[in-house]
Amino acid sequence: MEETSYEGIPSMDDFKAELEHSFKKINPGDVVYGTVCGVSDKEVTVDLNSYSEGIISIEELSNNPAFSIKADIHVGDKVSCVVLGETRDGVIKLSMKEADDMLSWDKLIKAKADGTIEKVKINEAVKAGAVAYIYGIRAFIPASQLALTYTEDTSEFVGKTLECRVTEVNREDKKVILSAKSVLLEKAEAEKNLKVSKVQKGTVVTGKVEKLMPFGAFVDIGDGITGLVHISQIAFKKIKSPAEVLKEGEEVTVKVIDVKDGKLSLSIIAVQEKDETETVEEALDEPTEYSDGDSPSTGLGSLLAKLKL
Repeated sequence: MEETSYEGIPSMDDFKAELEHSFKKINPGDVVYGTVCGVSDKEVTVDLNSYSEGIISIEELSNNPAFSIKADIHVGDKVSCVVLGETRDGVIKLSMKEADDMLSWDKLIKAKADGTIEKVKINEAVKAGAVAYIYGIRAFIPASQLALTYTEDTSEFVGKTLECRVTEVNREDKKVILSAKSVLLEKAEAEKNLKVSKVQKGTVVTGKVEKLMPFGAFVDIGDGITGLVHISQIAFKKIKSPAEVLKEGEEVTVKVIDVKDGKLSLSIIAVQEKDETETVEEALDEPTEYSDGDSPSTGLGSLLAKLKL
């Protein structure tokens, strides 16, 4: 007979799914999910929304040797565990680190495929790199991937938290490689593009020739911003190589002639053209002296005749 539910008063049917779940038998090897409801010095208690609570001993919490039962797990945390068995008192014994082994490799493979950024804490410095744990799995970060530049002494990173990408995952060999450099490069590129986007077209600045190429010269205009002066914008005369008129390290004045897709197009001759134009304008503004018989209508011609064009 179906129980009647009065308005505002829940019936047994309203809790049918919860009741069925709470009495469902949990077997060794099952992966279960719960909420941490207690943390002591030696174990963690987990609410499994079942007929019994689960217990994770300190030995079954993590593969990470630096894991702290007091600092790294808290009441309210959601956890995944593998069922190890059941005590005589009906308490379910759980293992977080076995669940890590089962589930974390799938997460790592997905993280590599998606290119997601993961935060990891460096646990120790080793030869040619450092070690961190991600999803409970030991991972290696090469010294060349810890920062934007190669780091000889990797011990300075121990204890620091880095943003990394998973670059290699091999479940069979239990091998995971991370890179912090790829994240730093992406952030540096985004910061540079933001700076470039704020540079106004037509701006005239002084910079230093950073590198000469067959097609032009890269000029550092400061604040980490570099632009290209195409070979056609270096000199008024036709040149076969930028090295004919420029040398690396030389200071030059350039004009920004285009800002597009995070890149600056610069010109040296545009600055010179600007200077010539300003000279003409200044000359035209100067007072004109007329000789006897001259009229104002011929003054402009006389002025232009004096200009060295």
